[in-house]
Amino acid sequence: MKPVKRLDGKVALVTGASRGIGAAVAKALANEGAHVVLLARTKSGLEDTYDAINEAGGSSTIFPFDLTKIDELEALGPTLLERFKRLDIWVANAGRLGTLTPISHSKIKDWRDVYTLNVLANVQMIRTLEPLLKASDAGRAIFVGSDLGVHPMPFYGEYGVSKAAVSFLARSWAEEVKHTAIKVNIVQPGAVDTELLAEAFPGGYHRPDLRMPEDIAPLFVELALPTCSHHGAIIKPDGSVAR
Repeated sequence: MKPVKRLDGKVALVTGASRGIGAAVAKALANEGAHVVLLARTKSGLEDTYDAINEAGGSSTIFPFDLTKIDELEALGPTLLERFKRLDIWVANAGRLGTLTPISHSKIKDWRDVYTLNVLANVQMIRTLEPLLKASDAGRAIFVGSDLGVHPMPFYGEYGVSKAAVSFLARSWAEEVKHTAIKVNIVQPGAVDTELLAEAFPGGYHRPDLRMPEDIAPLFVELALPTCSHHGAIIKPDGSVAR
């Protein structure tokens, strides 16, 4: 008899699933039996994730989309409902670093670009996905936060401010849905070996706390399970809750 996996029958949406944390989380969710909708702008990267899931015996669908097209994004929920009939898990991972520069030298266009993807796209996705997650018997939403959204560093204003906004957005929404079956949480992953980290630290990140995307993917799985009891929490890679 085929063993029952912990997310059998669930449908998950992972943004930024073409690489890094998003790709690792998508693979981990698929390994637990979820059908994973892989969303990112780059189709070739999505195909790599799809192939890896398929080779491991999992199930996924490629969904190339530019999340900065805010108006078009409003149709995402109805599209998922029509195609998959449900949504149980949403991992809001896609993000942009922005320009590393003093705030006084920064450009409004760069702030707008970062905020559109990191914050406004997530606002729009809450609007379009909440009905599907409410219809699930255990809707789960997991946002990716950042230490830079909590502990400011010079030159990282665009990214740090946007990530602080993401955490506040997620926790505000958590308060709004606390009497439903939805659980909303934020993972604060620390330093993870991704292309974004390489952009953020062009001279290299040489501290001992560096993790691989696969190292933190299991935490996302735990937060996606129907048994998850955390809500409105910021979770660190060791499982501790940040306040």
